[in-house]
Amino acid sequence: MAISNDMADNTAVQARPRKLVLVHWLTVASLLAAAAAILLRDEVSARAARAWLLEIHRHFGLFVLALFFIRVVVRARSGSLPSTGGNSWPMRAAATLVHIALYALLLVQPLLGWALSNAQDKPVHLFGLTLPALVAADEDRADTLQQWHTDAAWLLLALVTVHVLAALWHHFVLRDGVLRAMWWRRQRDE
Repeated sequence: MAISNDMADNTAVQARPRKLVLVHWLTVASLLAAAAAILLRDEVSARAARAWLLEIHRHFGLFVLALFFIRVVVRARSGSLPSTGGNSWPMRAAATLVHIALYALLLVQPLLGWALSNAQDKPVHLFGLTLPALVAADEDRADTLQQWHTDAAWLLLALVTVHVLAALWHHFVLRDGVLRAMWWRRQRDE
């Protein structure tokens, strides 16, 4: 029995709103830039270069924070998103939990970094403006915040890995269009 085009259309996932897709990929780019800057910083010995890379890391972390709030507004304005197909309830529940955890970390991780800088008595700047301190300078607090920031980064990496693997599973195994729904360049007829 051949599968008709109508049946294939029923399993296709509707494209996500362009603004949501844009914010998603800007967040990805900002996370990659922040991670690259801090990892490269560990490999550089020149003091000025290390300071510059830390500042880049902070800026992209603040971009992630700003994009979090933009994402929440865009998501709220988008209303209920169309279903991603006929997935089982455990798969939908797992996807929901991963998305909630990702959202939480996209909020918490930059705030931890900001507070860490303040606890180390280092001001946080964004485009030349000094941002208000979230916490007072305190060496013990800085140590704690450093550990939390590092732990949150590893958790974020783990969840992003799960998220990417799930997208690839949808694309290559289920072939349901979930990945294409979040892709920036898609054909007009999709």
